[in-house]
Amino acid sequence: MAPKSSTARDPDIHKVERLEIPYSTNAPAFGSDVVAETLSALDIPYIALNPGASYRGLHDSIVNFLGNEQPQMLLCLHEEAAVAIAHGYAKVTGKAMAAAVHSNVGLMHATMAIFNAWCDRMPILILGATGPVDAMKRRPWIDWIHTAADQGALIRNYTKWDDQPASAGAARESVLRAYWMSNTAPCGPTYINLDAEVQEGKLPAPLPPIDAKRYMPSVVQGPSADLAKKAADILLNAKKPLILAGRMSRKVEDWKRRIELAEAIDGRVATNLKIGAAFPTDHPLHIGYPATFATDDLINAVKDADVILSLDWVDLGGTFKAIGGVPSATVIQVSLDQNLHNGWSMDYEGLPAVDLFIPAETDATVAALLEAVSGKAKPKKPHLVREHPLKPKPAPDSEMAAADMANVLRHVVGDRTTCLTHVSLSWHGEFWPFRHPLDYVGSDGGGGVGGGPGISVGAALALKGSGRLPIALKVPPRSTQSRLRITSASFTAAIRSSVAKVAGWPTCNG
Repeated sequence: MAPKSSTARDPDIHKVERLEIPYSTNAPAFGSDVVAETLSALDIPYIALNPGASYRGLHDSIVNFLGNEQPQMLLCLHEEAAVAIAHGYAKVTGKAMAAAVHSNVGLMHATMAIFNAWCDRMPILILGATGPVDAMKRRPWIDWIHTAADQGALIRNYTKWDDQPASAGAARESVLRAYWMSNTAPCGPTYINLDAEVQEGKLPAPLPPIDAKRYMPSVVQGPSADLAKKAADILLNAKKPLILAGRMSRKVEDWKRRIELAEAIDGRVATNLKIGAAFPTDHPLHIGYPATFATDDLINAVKDADVILSLDWVDLGGTFKAIGGVPSATVIQVSLDQNLHNGWSMDYEGLPAVDLFIPAETDATVAALLEAVSGKAKPKKPHLVREHPLKPKPAPDSEMAAADMANVLRHVVGDRTTCLTHVSLSWHGEFWPFRHPLDYVGSDGGGGVGGGPGISVGAALALKGSGRLPIALKVPPRSTQSRLRITSASFTAAIRSSVAKVAGWPTCNG
């Protein structure tokens, strides 16, 4: 299992971060070499970290054994930012990036970002470390305060799995297992705590080579044929079906299937801002505009529907509570989220009333439902075209609300393909149309303050070379705008300057 060089080299501006010599072609000599080699074999492009002595062995191996190419280290100023960057990368790609945190103190710094990713059901491979488990090998003071009896317990309630391997061979297996589990639905962060002694110890003998791909079996949990047929029959017989489009992938083919299914059953569709774009917001079947909390349009649609198809909708029980209780409609719930629920975190929300439960991934279920209704599609009814016009810019000297800022931004961005990597709570779906699954990648998941910048950096990394312009927004209240003298003219100038700079960077490609 030899280290792999990156297939897509970064521009010359990153040369300073790498050795001028290629990575070692020698076999791993230390435990940390084995861990680094495994990360490379998994095609993990980056590892975000704030350097710490507890994983100096891994740091050394990434630089001197791999040549800092795959994964490439991303130097961060705080562990919370490092994990948030990995979170943002996963929101675009659906795949786990790596992050490293220093001992117990770094892990405690990272906890909020880990919880955000957990609530957002996003995969991250987190590598931690501890001072020597063998007390006789600890340095005075520092190794003692940075060693914990059960470090993984700090985050065990909001990670899918954690481990503390006691040998290089066990560490290799832990990395493979953690990466596979993190990327398997329902996704979430996993954590491996590396003993400093295991990292820095010389291998007594070479480990037998393995093919990493054989330890990454693809797992797609689709619905049974029986459940898919039952759900399809209910939807085809419905007069007013409603689709609540929740957690979905960023893949274009899955996006297209959602549209095909909605049109086949003539079902109205609702989305929200808690998760990324799941359906085109200017499609005639989309109701209202996506928002963080239940809107009147959503409440009325739930009340009016005779069948509701929930595709892993975040807080289905809370949505029903907003209408005053259990809906009269037949409810079909599609989710694997119950596989993660535990007694510590209440992020599973209220218990909804459900008539048919399908324990499967949403995109696989949409594909199965589409096949089940094939040839039985309802006649299309006329629906009003949903216009999403660009409004005139506000007067140059006017103070702006969130809607005005969004409008100015749309004017300045023009025809560029964009991705909203983060928006504030004051944002509303009416401000900006979503016509592609990467037009918006969702909120921070757990409501943790400060997650936006890191998530946006990670999302931008994942969008590198796509031609999409990443945009993160934090709209200040009017009182702050007044003190800062934010007007339409000043905001326009600032945005134009930012867009010009970003569009000129090699990593953006326009």
